Amino acid sequence: MKLVPGNSAGTVTTFYLSSTGEGHDEIDMEFLGNVSGEPYILHTNIYVNGSADKEQQFYLWFDPTTGFHNYSILWNPQQIAIFVDGLPIRVFANNENIGVPYPNEQAMRVFSSIWNGDQWATQGGRVKIDWSYSPFVASYMNFNTDVCEWNGNGSTSQCWATNWWNQNSLNYAQQGQLLWVRSNYLIYDYCKDYARFNYQLPAECSQQPQ
Repeated sequence: MKLVPGNSAGTVTTFYLSSTGEGHDEIDMEFLGNVSGEPYILHTNIYVNGSADKEQQFYLWFDPTTGFHNYSILWNPQQIAIFVDGLPIRVFANNENIGVPYPNEQAMRVFSSIWNGDQWATQGGRVKIDWSYSPFVASYMNFNTDVCEWNGNGSTSQCWATNWWNQNSLNYAQQGQLLWVRSNYLIYDYCKDYARFNYQLPAECSQQPQ
């Protein structure tokens, strides 16, 4: 993907997985535009059965408007991992054993879009879209998927078991990369927002990378 250059304030460029219906599952990558010279924010979120309160946001370590970069999602029964140019930036593990819902009962499709999110996207909605800079153009290329086809509950279990991406966790090198990204570029983590949750953080927060 290559994001909207120049004054992109208020725009939201997306790449995400989603099922359909009111109780849908979703894995979000949303790129929040900004005024010229200010950095994009990569907003990530995970919905399970229509509930989404798992936001994490990152700055990027490059200008995403001057060239194409690779953004990818690994989703398997053990974990969801989000990567930027091959570096993991976020892992959401399957913690159903401690009562944390995990998206594993609905098929999801891949979507991409660009839309007007100026009510919230840039500086909390304080900066609106300047339509004199339109059209706002984001570009996609070399799209690829490696997936199991869904034909009802249990239909993907054999496919999962035989694919390279059915891994329980990141390898040692990837774990180091994840910590580097989170130490330098993570700017919001719901697992650190004590006031939002009245100091009762969601159960999975004790299991997530710091």
